[in-house]
Amino acid sequence: MHEEDCTKTMSNTLMKSRENIKRRSKVANVKKLARLIPAVALCMAGYAHGAVSPEEAQALGTTLTEFGAEKDGNADGSIPPYTGGLQPVQEYDRETDDTYINPYEGEQPLYTISQSNMAEHEDLLTEGTKALLNKYPTYELNVYSTHRSMRYLDWVIDGTLKNATTAELGGEVMGDAVTGADEGNLPFPGVPFPIPENGYEAMWNHKMAFAPAVMHQHNQAFVVDSGGGVSVLSTPNQYHMRPWYDKSGDLREASHNAILSFSALQTSPPQAAGVTFLNFYLPTADNGGQLVWFYTPGQRRARRAPDFAYDLPISAYGGVLMWDEIFGFVGRMDRFNFKLIGKTEKIVPYNNFPITQEVDPREALGEDHLKSETLRFEKHRVWVVEADRKEGERHTYKKRRFYLDEDSWQVVALETYDDSGELWKNGYILSFPTYDVGGMNNNTWAFDDTIKGNYMLINAGASQEGFWNRSYMDAEDLNIALTPRAVEAQGVR
Repeated sequence: MHEEDCTKTMSNTLMKSRENIKRRSKVANVKKLARLIPAVALCMAGYAHGAVSPEEAQALGTTLTEFGAEKDGNADGSIPPYTGGLQPVQEYDRETDDTYINPYEGEQPLYTISQSNMAEHEDLLTEGTKALLNKYPTYELNVYSTHRSMRYLDWVIDGTLKNATTAELGGEVMGDAVTGADEGNLPFPGVPFPIPENGYEAMWNHKMAFAPAVMHQHNQAFVVDSGGGVSVLSTPNQYHMRPWYDKSGDLREASHNAILSFSALQTSPPQAAGVTFLNFYLPTADNGGQLVWFYTPGQRRARRAPDFAYDLPISAYGGVLMWDEIFGFVGRMDRFNFKLIGKTEKIVPYNNFPITQEVDPREALGEDHLKSETLRFEKHRVWVVEADRKEGERHTYKKRRFYLDEDSWQVVALETYDDSGELWKNGYILSFPTYDVGGMNNNTWAFDDTIKGNYMLINAGASQEGFWNRSYMDAEDLNIALTPRAVEAQGVR
């Protein structure tokens, strides 16, 4: 950790200890100031922090859920208590259904927020949502009843409870790695920091969030320019994977111990067909925190691509999305200072079955923005994390803000700012619960460029013939290209 970063961390910790204690009064007993002092000493040699005390961890399963969310509903009842998440929908059969059945079909919006009435709801709106409402008179938010649909498996909860008192941040740079009491000095599969104490811990919860071990998707992607013109992006047949949540450990072993990975074969348009990305994101900063290979049919070999990180534009997405923006955020956190602002109530995209499962994505594309009737918003409690670019570091964005759902720990909305401090992009992660196997799918993304006026929709629509969205608890019997040689073998254009 750099000396000036360490100094700022110590100062912020000591000066704001009272505010932090007050903020976390619902989730833990008041800490003794003496417990903060060891964190100062840790700045002297590498960084390690986390592992709340056994007394603090007693909040898990009592005032808090076992994964760290507030168990009770909110004061006015608009956010209900947590009751275990969405159970499997009996009508859904993965063997015959290419899309998930919407369990909330038929629900009507409780109310609609538009430019004309946004002031009445201002405290509940993210800054990015406010910007879109202010920019486009036609932009609206349909707000539905809140469903806390995230469901955990028992063995993942067990790992989370173990992590609470054993998982820590590690690495030479703050936030570069996680350590724990499981094999290999790593955390157990589960939420690493169910009672987070800083922004880095909260973001590791996002990066290691519980999701199906394998999500097999064949979806579509589009960019709409400021004049309403639509460009069709490459279509991937892709396996998104959370290897730690394959209980057998086989997928984790085959994936370089990655916490997140994907193998994505582009199937169209013709000039992109056969191009494949093979990405593994690691729990440490080894190899820059990731292993990435890129295959093109013309070269007929998979090449290492270590530069596919940070703010490098993704060519497959028209160059308007950066490599560290996918899934809300991936990769190392070393170029920003991540600060945990606290928890609040916000209206965010949630339970988005329509645009991910039911709607032809082309029908969702409006001239200036996604059509409001294709999106579902709900009121949820979210952790807010702000990331300011470190002095002397390079990145396209000067500031970033993330909103993490308290139940799934996944980023559900985000904003980025340019060097002048102007809001640049608003991002929505259009997630939905994978009720058949537990967890949450966060593979569909919508980004609006509030400066240029264009927007994009990535990995949407499974309702048309030839497209699908399925989840699995392991990789058994799935033909996934997990090595460069396997990628080359499938790369027939």
